[in-house]
Amino acid sequence: MSSEIEVVEETVPLKQLSGAVANGNEYGGGHHGVVGDVADDESLKNDVYTAAAYGDLEKLQRLVESEGCSLSEPDGLGYYALQWAALNNRTAAAQYIIEHGGDVHAVDHNGQTALHWSAVRGAVQVAEVLLQEGARVDAAEIYGYQITHVAAQYGQTSFLYHVVSKWNADPDLPDNDGRSPLHWAAYKGFSDCIRLLLFLDAHRGRQDKEGCTPLHWAAIRGNLEACTVLVQAGKMEDLTVTDNSGLTPEQLASEKNHRQVAFFLANARRLLEKRCDGNSRLGRFTRLRLAPFLWCIILLLLATYIQSVIMDANLPKLTAGFSFMAWFGVILASTGLVMFYRCSSKDPGYIKMNVHDPMNMKDDEPLLKIETNNPSLLAGNWSQLCATCKIVRPLRAKHCSTCDRCVEQFDHHCPWVSNCVGKRNKWDFILFLVLEVSAMLITSGVTIARIVKDPSAPSSFFPWMNYAVSHHVGAISFLIVNFFLFFGVAALTVIQASQV
Repeated sequence: MSSEIEVVEETVPLKQLSGAVANGNEYGGGHHGVVGDVADDESLKNDVYTAAAYGDLEKLQRLVESEGCSLSEPDGLGYYALQWAALNNRTAAAQYIIEHGGDVHAVDHNGQTALHWSAVRGAVQVAEVLLQEGARVDAAEIYGYQITHVAAQYGQTSFLYHVVSKWNADPDLPDNDGRSPLHWAAYKGFSDCIRLLLFLDAHRGRQDKEGCTPLHWAAIRGNLEACTVLVQAGKMEDLTVTDNSGLTPEQLASEKNHRQVAFFLANARRLLEKRCDGNSRLGRFTRLRLAPFLWCIILLLLATYIQSVIMDANLPKLTAGFSFMAWFGVILASTGLVMFYRCSSKDPGYIKMNVHDPMNMKDDEPLLKIETNNPSLLAGNWSQLCATCKIVRPLRAKHCSTCDRCVEQFDHHCPWVSNCVGKRNKWDFILFLVLEVSAMLITSGVTIARIVKDPSAPSSFFPWMNYAVSHHVGAISFLIVNFFLFFGVAALTVIQASQV
């Protein structure tokens, strides 16, 4: 059994900081007693580290300019004033420290820079100051963590997006143990971070030194939402890959007693196996384009109805009102076929995929596929990211697993019209359903009334049934096929929709 990641814990997200990180998102434990915005009696002493942590610019200026305190020396634990300012997003204090001798490249005994500390709380403003002053975005500490690893460990999605899109930070670089930011986000269960990293082309199948993929770690920790995001964006191979112990994500979840996750992964594997297997019933069905078949059935039913119900010489002559109803059903069905064709042939609202050519990409534009100023991303609406199409989807748009495309106002994929139902063809689809259902009801009613009113038929039930079957084969066949078509299409559409 693969051991769990030991570097990130619930209370100590960065192993190398020992006691310097507390409660999963706050630095503290230094000799100043500063944890975020909370201080104990020890923190009341006058020093540049406390002033930097609190962003007390007036005290900082007094200590440096009047008392000659240095901003380039570490405190008793080896941490710099610039690191404390970066941790607490004290932009003005950080700028002052840099201007008065603070080194943006200074590292503590764990090799961490102030930029690493800014990633813990997603301090974008102070990180921007550090980067503009020359801080290295690719600086790695002793365990190989860059700022993208730290941001992923703490679920700082906005920070991650900023440094990748603006400063070209690598979102898929492995640390010393072979774990990428996607491994950490999956392990910690930060689904928004996972969506962004997948959107940035992070490698889903990367295996660390223990052979574990991000899905393995999400399964080990029982993070159902993280597993869901990874599976939806992944392939069959992601569910069957084994770690160094020969265990799949499903088996690891089961061993850890995460029953809900194990059940989800097992169902996902079975579903993908059926979809991938073209010989299975579901596999064949999902690949069928049933529109031509349904078109032929409707035309055949119309021809049978006209020949065996309306024009049948053995049945009583139609009155004017009854004739209108009989032909009205034909008109409705014919108009429904027009809507059927429009619904099948129309673009349902496919959103253009963001395809880029790495060979033609400029060195200073490695992420052309990212919509840097997209309002949805700036607002933190990470659920609108599509990891497959590499786009920021509009609201109410979804990814169709059958077409493998994102569709605006996606409703479902209908095999009977061989198309998705979305923004541009939903009204055609609704009109098609209304017209055809109305035509089915009217034509069935007319057929039953015509057979019942046949004056040559016996009055008793069983002789009448024998007579109807022998003398009105076409009309009876029409009724039976009409009935099964109506309920069959409805049932199979529900089944298909449940598999999407």
